[in-house]
Amino acid sequence: MAATASNNGTTGGERKKNDDRDVPPPLPAPLNVPVADSHTHLDMQKGSSVEDALAKAASVGVTTVIQVGCDLAGSRWAAETAAAHEAVWATVALHPNEAPRIVLGDPDGWSRQGEREPGGDAALDAALAEIDTLAALPHVRGVGETGLDYFRTGPEGMAAQERSFRRHIDIAKRHGKALVIHDREAHDDVLRVLEEEGAPDRVVFHCYSGDAEMAKICAAAGYYMSFAGNITFKNAQPLRDALAVAPSDLVLVETDAPFLTPMPYRGRPNAPYLIPVTLRAMAEIKGVHEDALATAVAANTARVFGY
Repeated sequence: MAATASNNGTTGGERKKNDDRDVPPPLPAPLNVPVADSHTHLDMQKGSSVEDALAKAASVGVTTVIQVGCDLAGSRWAAETAAAHEAVWATVALHPNEAPRIVLGDPDGWSRQGEREPGGDAALDAALAEIDTLAALPHVRGVGETGLDYFRTGPEGMAAQERSFRRHIDIAKRHGKALVIHDREAHDDVLRVLEEEGAPDRVVFHCYSGDAEMAKICAAAGYYMSFAGNITFKNAQPLRDALAVAPSDLVLVETDAPFLTPMPYRGRPNAPYLIPVTLRAMAEIKGVHEDALATAVAANTARVFGY
């Protein structure tokens, strides 16, 4: 999950006349080769039911979605939704920013649970125990998104983040599930913890945010790199350089919807049906036909999540 913001040229919080920020982008042309959205948040997408979102995605060739949990409520919902829908698989976890909120509290109430009192390590242990239980379910195919985020959480929360990350790695390995990593401004420490703990067999860097040199490190370790709509942003040349050197058999595509809507729709609601926009941009960056990249991405996603 990654936050993105755009004021579309407005000032002082005022909305521009005829602002279309809340208008869903149009359907793209369908893909010839069906693919999966490897990371989405259907529970955060407004304006349509799960059934509608899946039907809209399928109409353009996005036939599978990985619903990602970020907290206990979201992880329970992900597991339940995957059990109810053939096109959905789930991952479960405490987001890196969730762990410090559990331990230290959330006096500002900016998370989905609202204001919370500090729970300490005992509360984090209890939450991780439930993630462990959920990870054993057959429709849950990954543990994540977990990892480290130094953008939103300051030094006071780093210990809780790292402790939680290490526990998620253990959960993924014990249950034989893919590990889905959120890495924001924490590349070196994420790689360090993976090496210290011993990475699971399948590791996905969700919304890959490193540069080309890090992509080479990930490739050497066999880590998968999942690219989102921000690869189309004007200032994202380092991401494009990373994709260019990433092996095609280690590349995934995602929306991280409702966030990171690809250009030219940045700032408008994202959803799984927009995967073709990002995938076509990725194919152009890699200099391959979109069908070839879609074939590789589809096989990679199925291999990672075991479906």
